[in-house]
Amino acid sequence: MSWRSCPLVVVACLIVCPEAAAPGQDAFETVKSLACSFPVYATGTWEKADPRAEVKTAKLSMVFDAIDIEDGTAESIGPYGPMHIVVRYAANTLHLIHVASTSGALYVTTVFGREIGPGKRLAVHSRHEYTAVSLPGFTSRPEQYYGECAIRP
Repeated sequence: MSWRSCPLVVVACLIVCPEAAAPGQDAFETVKSLACSFPVYATGTWEKADPRAEVKTAKLSMVFDAIDIEDGTAESIGPYGPMHIVVRYAANTLHLIHVASTSGALYVTTVFGREIGPGKRLAVHSRHEYTAVSLPGFTSRPEQYYGECAIRP
């Protein structure tokens, strides 16, 4: 394909995928708050050097407030109070990132622009942690949660 045919590809995408390019239709254009829920997750671990994963049900919920896409900031509201986090936005996808300074853990929540109900979007939440001892109720191995986030007024 030559570079001259690229405009045809863009036009074809606009026709086939209008939600991906319609101006003023961006799901996150004015978002200030999200309420997320994740009913299922996968936990990863290693048995000796062999990676393993297990899928389980979950009841994880979280809220993100004071989202400011332009400044790249937000607050994650959790059981230990608000945490200041980093926000990155690209191609109708919102990433909310927290690095725990005390443990080195990385938490990333990605909210996709795909609407699955009024004001609801597909979402995934990942926790990158590893501790030598596993404690029930605490993240001690990598986890990835699957669910949705609702845009709150």
